[in-house]
Amino acid sequence: MFCYNCGCHLSEHDFCTACGVDVSLYKKIIHVSNMYYNEGLEKATVRDLSGAITSLRQSLKFNKNHIEARNLLGLVYFETGEVVAALSEWVISKNLRPEKNIADTYIEMVQSNAGRLDAINQTIKKYNQALLYCMNDSKDLAIIQLKKVLSLNAKFVRAHQLLALLYIDSEQWEKARRELVKCMDIDRNNTQTLRYMKEVERMLAPDENDGSAGKKKKDDIIRYQSGNEVVIQPASVKEPKSNIFTTLINVVVGLIIGLAAMYFLVVPAAVMDAQNDAQKAVTEIANQMDAKTQRVQELEKEVAKLTDQNKELSDKLAGYVGTDGTLKNVDFLLNAAKVYLETQDVKQTEQQLGQIEQTVVLEDSSESFRSLYTLLLQTIGPELCKQYYNEGYTAFRNEEYETAIELFTKAVKYDATHVEALFNLGNAYRLNGDKLEAISTYEQVISLFPDTERARRALRYKQNLEDDLAG
Repeated sequence: MFCYNCGCHLSEHDFCTACGVDVSLYKKIIHVSNMYYNEGLEKATVRDLSGAITSLRQSLKFNKNHIEARNLLGLVYFETGEVVAALSEWVISKNLRPEKNIADTYIEMVQSNAGRLDAINQTIKKYNQALLYCMNDSKDLAIIQLKKVLSLNAKFVRAHQLLALLYIDSEQWEKARRELVKCMDIDRNNTQTLRYMKEVERMLAPDENDGSAGKKKKDDIIRYQSGNEVVIQPASVKEPKSNIFTTLINVVVGLIIGLAAMYFLVVPAAVMDAQNDAQKAVTEIANQMDAKTQRVQELEKEVAKLTDQNKELSDKLAGYVGTDGTLKNVDFLLNAAKVYLETQDVKQTEQQLGQIEQTVVLEDSSESFRSLYTLLLQTIGPELCKQYYNEGYTAFRNEEYETAIELFTKAVKYDATHVEALFNLGNAYRLNGDKLEAISTYEQVISLFPDTERARRALRYKQNLEDDLAG
């Protein structure tokens, strides 16, 4: 066990021997968390998965960083068919402990199999569709969907329970019992499963008032030999006298029995065949509806994507073309050239070129546009660098380091070979307290201007800053 304050290993004392913080309550909390984890582990080993989930959640309430409890909770969720919940626990576990964590293996086991991931997605969609069918009172379609779900994930306890509940609603008690038995094979002490099973067994139990009539006494029957057969006849039944009338009655009774047998045996079979055909038709229609629904959703997404692309292209076109139909960017470039030729004012020319920088991707423009833009920038660059450097140096001497950083940055932008501007930019960062940016700027000075006095001074400043950060 490690101290929550400093991370040092705790001893048997109620305080941390390293930092002195009181850890008595912390030890009790960790002990309770471990107790619930052990309880959950014991329940999981006897397939009391619902109880294991409850205990492991309690363990994580006391110690959310209990990696073993979180990994075991994910395994229990996975065993009950709750794959999404299992993945959530394992991902949290991996974020808490990135190295040497068995959650990596569990996540890779699920995600490395594309077929398994697709089956998980289909299971969730079909289970949600079954719930929707139930809310819309389409119980037959819900049963079909749940059977599809269980064919993809036979351990999905909630799907078994919902299917059993639908069978109970339609009074198919034996089918409901079979589904509940499957639930209990996965999770033996699930409260909802046990409640459903109690109701099903009550309906399947024989009526206690229906007692048998008891055995008949030996005196109530007569046995005699007829050829090679032994005939057993109740004593109260007398052998009728043979006559034509009795024979006719027997023939009529035989016909009636034959018709009844045909009605009760042949007709139900035909009805069953018709029901099976209707069920197959309903299943086929449901599959077609699922496919069409999925296709409609794909088309809607494609339409939304194309709409967004159309809007983006329209916005780009509006940005390139002005209200009078002319290309605004070309107009900006011509205005910049006109300002420079007429006034030689590099600041105004920079403003015009700045409008182009905000709206134009130079790689996408024409060669002539790029050539004129580059020529103007090269023409005004040295003068702009000089002005921004002078202004920045004045601000630097006045200890206005934020302003100096902004001005030196512009100076370096327009002339990357100006060693003084780059070196003083690093000094401004250093004096402003931004040590990381200062180190980065000094490294540029050392790289771009080696074997110079500025590079040697930059190296000393850089080493001092790194020592400060390390200390």
